[in-house]
Amino acid sequence: MSCLDTIHAYAFRSLGYGERLLPRTDFTLCEQFTLIGSGLIWNLYFGILALAFGFFLATAVGLAKASPSAWLRKPAEWFVFVFRGSPLFIQFFLAYESFVLLPKLGYDLNLGFTQITLGTSWLTKAWAGALIVLFLNTAAYTGEIFYGALRSIPKGDLEAADAYGFTGWNRFRKITWPTMLRLAWPAYTNEAIFLFHATTLVYFSGFPAWQQRGDALYYASYFADKTFNPFIPYPILAGYFILLTLCVITVFGLVNRRLNRHLPSDRRGKLRIRPQVIR
Repeated sequence: MSCLDTIHAYAFRSLGYGERLLPRTDFTLCEQFTLIGSGLIWNLYFGILALAFGFFLATAVGLAKASPSAWLRKPAEWFVFVFRGSPLFIQFFLAYESFVLLPKLGYDLNLGFTQITLGTSWLTKAWAGALIVLFLNTAAYTGEIFYGALRSIPKGDLEAADAYGFTGWNRFRKITWPTMLRLAWPAYTNEAIFLFHATTLVYFSGFPAWQQRGDALYYASYFADKTFNPFIPYPILAGYFILLTLCVITVFGLVNRRLNRHLPSDRRGKLRIRPQVIR
């Protein structure tokens, strides 16, 4: 099988398209690059959607934590404490075990005129259950980042907003929120990078890879186990994630430049990427 045939057979295997069986012997570099790259599609899926949804929940958590009302502040503080205080691997495990129990317990929805049973087995699938865990986890970390940025907004900016007559929603939309994002964006960029790296835990934490359709680390581990040589698939995996990290830095750098476009060039904050080895 030529390399083009291999790419055609395995490029989208992680999504269920192409060759059904994994190669068993005589593994080629093309097969390893293709299958590990195919699994990276799931890492992109988990990372992009968790960031997209988590951003809005994190904004709400940051605002709630900064609220003077205890009814809003205390739930936000406990939410952040639980998800930042427990390992992500354990969160995956507990979530999967809980989702497995839901279909056994059953869940009926009473609409008054009729009663229907809601199916919950889909939560045990990685595409849904693992995404929920990542969404809540990144929302907790990002919410703390946004809360710190809210506390760091210069009082002079808020006093100037009051002097110009900005109140309520207008002040938040035009002054508070943009300033919060500008201050939080470098730290949020690091959180985004770590989240993409954390997606490699999904298929090693309880959520099964149905029909061997896993992520990039799943296929790298498969080749390492079959060949007894981890020095080929794992560097390939690392190379893919280095390229992914560069893409994240580029995209977030453009957003950071947009957020700071009103500042002189010598005062614009530059992104400083500080990789997190352990969370």
